[in-house]
Amino acid sequence: MTSQPVRACILIPTFNNPDTIRRVVEAARLLVPDVLVVDDGSAEAGRSAVASLALEKLAHVVHREKNGGKGAAVKTGFAQAQRLGFTHALQVDADGQHNLDDIPAFLAAARAQPDALVLGCPLFDASAPTGRKVGRLITIFWTTLETGGRTIVDPMCGFRVYPVASALAASAGTGDRMDFDIEIAVRMVWAGAPTINLPTKVRYLRADEGGVSHFHLFWDNVRISWMHTRLVVRAILRVLSWPVRRLRA
Repeated sequence: MTSQPVRACILIPTFNNPDTIRRVVEAARLLVPDVLVVDDGSAEAGRSAVASLALEKLAHVVHREKNGGKGAAVKTGFAQAQRLGFTHALQVDADGQHNLDDIPAFLAAARAQPDALVLGCPLFDASAPTGRKVGRLITIFWTTLETGGRTIVDPMCGFRVYPVASALAASAGTGDRMDFDIEIAVRMVWAGAPTINLPTKVRYLRADEGGVSHFHLFWDNVRISWMHTRLVVRAILRVLSWPVRRLRA
């Protein structure tokens, strides 16, 4: 349980987003003064863009030596956020696709229910690729099965608020790449975290706007499929062991 007052930061994992990272940080700082950027082994341009934010004291910055994936970067961010004394982290993508005007509503929900995982439910415009929307529907089906209900409306949206201590505990053993957002949400529900699902607009940026996709169609789909296999098996075992757990309780 989170009993201390909510102290939140914005957590931005980034990998090669030199054209958008400053814009996202500056916009986020208008709403939350503390921004934590984790550079996940970017090339020189992206790394320099992040380093300049630290020099100008616009963000707390952590540089990972090698690219480990979005999940790895977010886990690094959780650990750093805890070290800096933050109780909650609002995760935002570095490419500018999220509507930062929704930050106050998400943090208000976290303050009202500090133990909750506050998840974004994306409202897409015409920029959203059809294939990504179809894939989303498939993974929503599996997470609904894994959690035993529609506790998680959308498991893939990266705009969300984590209670840091609970997220750190749930992140142990999770995937390090695009499977992370899905898996940690399921695991936090299993651990007893309540969920709050809030709508938020999401726009996919064109390449000339700085939009960069790090989703690898084949390998990330393989990782996500394997993750769902593991989670479904574990969900079945949880159901079968429920009478034993009830007796122990």
